[in-house]
This record gives sequence, C-alpha cells and structure tokens, in this order.
Amino acid sequence: MKVNGKCHCGAITYEATVDPQRVTICHCNDCQALTGSAYRVSAPAASDSFSLRTGSPTIYVKTAENGAKRAQAFCSTCGSPLYTYAADGDVVSYGLRVGCIDQRRELPPRQQKWCHSALEWSMDIARLPRRDRE
Repeated sequence: MKVNGKCHCGAITYEATVDPQRVTICHCNDCQALTGSAYRVSAPAASDSFSLRTGSPTIYVKTAENGAKRAQAFCSTCGSPLYTYAADGDVVSYGLRVGCIDQRRELPPRQQKWCHSALEWSMDIARLPRRDRE
C-alpha cells in the first residue's frame, strides 16, 4: 500500500510502501518513553520503497535491551516521531510511525509486542466515556 507521511508542522514529508498486515503496537518501555504515551504503532516499509520528499529529520540513536542500536528520526521543529531504522548496519527497512501517515485510518494494528511491559489500563479502553471533540 502506497502511503504519504509528514510531521505535524509539515516540514518533513515522505512516501513509502507498507504492508498493512504487518502493522504492530509496541508496548516496550522505550516506545512508551519515546512517544510520551502508552505504546507506539508502526508500519514497516522496505528501504527501497521509502523516499524522503522534504526536510531533514533529526536522528537520535537509542540502544535497545538486546543491545541493538535503533535510529529514531523526528522533526526538530515540532517533535513528531517519524520513523526508525537499524543504526548499526545497512538500512533494510524503516518502521514508520502510523500517527504521521496520512492513510492511518487504513492501517489498524495486527499484532502487539512487548506486552509484558504494557500498561494494564491501556489494554482495554473501550468502556471509557467518549467525546467526539473537546
């Protein structure tokens, strides 16, 4: 599926092809801290399908629990997390942050990972009171 993405302020834009069947939710502690939320939703894109159209993201390299180094690309103006990739080798694929993809409504998660560190309340929010806008 062809997608277009951008940061909140629009300074950085990209195009890519993703597999909607491989969209995941990650509950790891790093994803919680890097998003400032309960989890992160990502869609993988092969490196040869990814094209940065405008702007240049800032890169922060984190070391995962298993020692792997992951580059985290974000907009230095608005702070939007855009994508990630392996920082310690050739870039094979990108993990696109679904919240920055224009077609995000068409990319429901298909799997959850790192559930042992999930915030228990994040696993069932369906019964919370809802408002359409505020």
